Amino acid sequence: MTRPDRSRIRGALIDVPVSAVLTQQIAFATLDGPGPEWTGPAVVAWLVAVALGLPLPARRRWPLPVFAFVATVAAAATATGVTAFGVIFLTWIPVALALYSAAAASGRTGAVLTLAGALAAPAVTIPGLYLRTGVTPASAPGSEAPLWWQVETGVVVVMLSVAWATGRLIRWRRVLAADTARRLARDAVADERLRIARELHDIVGHSLSLIAVKATVANHIAEERPAETRAALLTIERTSRSALTEIRRLLDILREDDDPAAELAPAPGVGDLPELVERLRPAGPGIDLDLSGAGDLPPAVGLTVYRIVQESLTNVIKHADASRCRVQVRAADGMVHIEVTDDGRGGRQSSRRPGGGQGLIGMRERVTMYGGSLTADTRPEGGFRVVAAIPYTAEEPA
Repeated sequence: MTRPDRSRIRGALIDVPVSAVLTQQIAFATLDGPGPEWTGPAVVAWLVAVALGLPLPARRRWPLPVFAFVATVAAAATATGVTAFGVIFLTWIPVALALYSAAAASGRTGAVLTLAGALAAPAVTIPGLYLRTGVTPASAPGSEAPLWWQVETGVVVVMLSVAWATGRLIRWRRVLAADTARRLARDAVADERLRIARELHDIVGHSLSLIAVKATVANHIAEERPAETRAALLTIERTSRSALTEIRRLLDILREDDDPAAELAPAPGVGDLPELVERLRPAGPGIDLDLSGAGDLPPAVGLTVYRIVQESLTNVIKHADASRCRVQVRAADGMVHIEVTDDGRGGRQSSRRPGGGQGLIGMRERVTMYGGSLTADTRPEGGFRVVAAIPYTAEEPA
């Protein structure tokens, strides 16, 4: 089930009291405004006020329909005189709020059309109302506000234009932030693939070097063996050396010149997890490590398990504010399961981690490489949990 957008919920909670206040002010101003009052039934003024204010909490979810509805109601109310002379802008404040949301949610063409419609409606209805009713400053000398249609129209037009421009600015900032997030995600994937390529280079290079040495030795001691055996060993030697040369030639391109230490360091694996836990334990929560059947994993899979646990523990220390953390690694029947749980601030973590943190992107990239799965989410009882499952093929004993 998709979680509700928290920012949208917070916005709706803000819109509810704003909607109530606007509904009240529009109705009161229409019935007892600074200029000529509405002489029709009071229920009509209240119905118009409710129709303008009530849809506002839904503008974040359905911006265009809400804008179209409140703009139509405001235009009809202004054209028929169900509005407050002198403060007609009150009737159009809900339109400005809805226009802001519509401009922030629409593309360029849609935004231009909404602006044109929003400006055309008051530009036609406000002068039309004044001309039809004949209201002027002279006809209402006791008015508390200037009764000029030019002023009323200008105030509404400026208010709507500012709301639209603000919405477009917010949309531009959101698009820019989304582009930046996508670029960071792509960079994170590329960096993790580069790191994987380096580590696989070391693992495959070591394995092929061993094959080449063994094949060479076997080739020299096989004088008494049949010719077929000698030919097979010679093929193994040539093939392994050729493959090793090509792999180093291709993958060395991915290495950075300023990272010589990584090339010399042996690739870590599941056997290095106790040392990792002991190294991290003083810097964070108490860490419980449970390893079962993971001692004979292939080197590349063991390295992936190590990196997932390492990244998960780093996130716990940096973000979780946890007191306890448990790491379980269990391998059986061609599948290794990794689970890292903590009792920290799961709610606050979840708002950041599943959204595409670079550490999580890297973990997903590693697991996907083996056709596995990875989930990261809050626990019902509190805290955070990272669970990964990676299939592997057990190595044959030498």
